[in-house]
Amino acid sequence: MRSSAESLRAVSGFAELADILTLTHETADMNTTETLTGTLQGIRIVELASIGPVPFGCMMLGDMGADVIRIDRVNPIELGTQSDPRYNILNRNRRSIALNLKHSHGLDLARKLISEADVVIEGYRPGVAERLGLGSEDCLMLNPQLIYARVTGWGQEGPLAKQAGHDINYIALTGLLGMIGQASGPPVPPLNLIGDFGGGALYLVVGVLAALLERNRSGLGQVIDVAMVDGIFSLMSAIFGADARGAWVHERESNAVDGGSPFYGVYETLDAKYIALGAIENRFQQRLANLLGVTIPHSPADYTSLRHELSQIFRTRTRDDWTALLQNEDICFSPVLDLHEALQHPHNQTRKVSQKLAGLTQPLPAPRFNRTPSQIKQPPVLPGQHTNELLTQWGYTKQEIENFRAAGAID
Repeated sequence: MRSSAESLRAVSGFAELADILTLTHETADMNTTETLTGTLQGIRIVELASIGPVPFGCMMLGDMGADVIRIDRVNPIELGTQSDPRYNILNRNRRSIALNLKHSHGLDLARKLISEADVVIEGYRPGVAERLGLGSEDCLMLNPQLIYARVTGWGQEGPLAKQAGHDINYIALTGLLGMIGQASGPPVPPLNLIGDFGGGALYLVVGVLAALLERNRSGLGQVIDVAMVDGIFSLMSAIFGADARGAWVHERESNAVDGGSPFYGVYETLDAKYIALGAIENRFQQRLANLLGVTIPHSPADYTSLRHELSQIFRTRTRDDWTALLQNEDICFSPVLDLHEALQHPHNQTRKVSQKLAGLTQPLPAPRFNRTPSQIKQPPVLPGQHTNELLTQWGYTKQEIENFRAAGAID
């Protein structure tokens, strides 16, 4: 919620009264939730339950200290996932209220929550939120200072806007998927990291933060259209530049960073494991060539023979042997690790990249702030876990809450 204190600062300039209201607002919050930390403390976000980029983006905002309240459905299986919610790390650091948005009382409760929020985030297909009565115009009428973020794969308009899709479909249509993999085989899906999380969730977070900053100047909310296809194209900006100057070849394994160079790729070792090279620059290539006793080709036409030579060399030792020999050399070398090995690597151990909370190992928040650190404060929320708590906080009696539940408005 954009508090009355913040409104006074932005619109009226009554700083002294604003400070008093801020103290009261924060004290009231501390009576019902943990003391907030992080860069976004005091920011309230309503998440309309979805999958993929929405929960990941809300996880990041919650890690940064925002008070994220997730409106779950009374039947969360409708979300398309039946995995145990206790292990869904994307749902950490928020509270959950389970509402039936097709019931008048459930919809009224959602509207009450949205009227007091700073940000609403939804990941429905275009038109679905409007049919529920929670579209951007509906919500901005309730709260003109609201930031309303809409996350989809295809965007809010266009021939495919209402079509179903997943990460693989979005990266396929942008041309990205066709760039990844060996030339002799089909394109290889890079998990679902680029579309869902890179092109979707991270652009969602950037958009929300930018809109919150702008609201400090204007005092007004706005609508953010986060389309994964837009984000993926944006991620490919450097490739667009290379293509414009004629430096990008539209065939896999033909460019410096797609496996076309023998100095930038993955090689199998004696023990059927792998090492990775990233020696793009000449100085790294020359150092590697000196260490391995190979000659740098004068022309990319000779790359195939060098790749074959390097393949033979790297198969003469185990991955760990090569790591001991090359890890401290200035050649951009790394062993290829599995997830458990990665967590045990000395560098990642020193950085403390993960934390175990409630028996669940999970990545620590990123990026890191020295003065207002992000934190993992709560394990993954269960759907409806805080329904009673939140309704009680809003002033509803125990009997009223039971009446809502009996009517099917809440779970």
